Amino acid sequence: MVAAVAVAVVAPAAPVRAADAASAPPPFTYGFGLTEARPAVGSATNFHLTVTTPQVAGEQHIKIILPSGYYDDPDRRYPVLYFLHGSPDDPVGQNYPALTMSDDMITVIPDGGARGWYTNWLNQKTAAGAQNWENFHLQQVIPFIDANLRTVAAKKARAVAGVSMGGFGAFHYAQIRPDLFSHTASLSGDIDFSVRHMGLRMAVVASLIDGEGALCALASGTCDPNNSPYKPAVDSDAAFGSPYPVFNADWRWNQVDPSQNMAKLAAAGIGVSIYTGDGGGAVNSLEFWVAGAAKNVKEAMDALGMSYYYVNYGDGAGWGTRCDGHHNGGCWEETLRDLIPRLEREFSTA
Repeated sequence: MVAAVAVAVVAPAAPVRAADAASAPPPFTYGFGLTEARPAVGSATNFHLTVTTPQVAGEQHIKIILPSGYYDDPDRRYPVLYFLHGSPDDPVGQNYPALTMSDDMITVIPDGGARGWYTNWLNQKTAAGAQNWENFHLQQVIPFIDANLRTVAAKKARAVAGVSMGGFGAFHYAQIRPDLFSHTASLSGDIDFSVRHMGLRMAVVASLIDGEGALCALASGTCDPNNSPYKPAVDSDAAFGSPYPVFNADWRWNQVDPSQNMAKLAAAGIGVSIYTGDGGGAVNSLEFWVAGAAKNVKEAMDALGMSYYYVNYGDGAGWGTRCDGHHNGGCWEETLRDLIPRLEREFSTA
């Protein structure tokens, strides 16, 4: 449950005429607990804001991609895709060409931290400072966007999708706030935190305790432990409580585990999309583990008789020209090229 926070009602920013929108981002009126930390950076249709909030320590980016014709018709309103990045990424680095191709919806990419895990951490007194990511996104960013941009401010016109850590966030947010979203999508998401899939649970723990070596092994990458994005280290219980399945000590992990809460999406009539590769079947590939998570969630949906959209593109051979089946941006670009037109069609008929 997300704790209630006070919000401020702000007037929408003044409309921007097409002639004024040649290069600069539009003006924003701040409120809802958000304060402008730095001026907006980017073009009129692809830019990022930098904000501070008492809910999360430090400065946070919010990247916004507007349709190319946004300034042409001041009466037109748009649905919104909230796109959640993975760990340890940042919104500014989410430069997927597919995200810029829609003329029919706004895309918003809020900061989720290097290892925020799209949750209000259980322990707010760690060296990482305030970590109320649910509050930031669901109670601040969404109303802030609706107040400043020409959105259709309704469930039927919002979707939430994410990659890797963001895949967990997308399912988690749709499950705890089914009133906000009509569709949720996981792209190689960490969507099974149950004891039958402890590999992903331990990956979360590794990000919390700054287990750089463990994370590198999972991702088949190379890392510099002295320049880790997961500093400062916090304890393994900081985000979701004890991860260890002894005497039900891990009950909070089960409470937020997407694979055990798919009935919430079914009851709310939320559309579900899952995309995964197979990592070549290699256990040292993170995609191998998320493929297992996707399979477990699929089985849960089948048991519930849910309808859904599910793609396992395997080694990526038939999934465009950029995908090799592993946990990377090439596969996610191809996936977005499939997902975004589907969301556009769904929004148009809502």
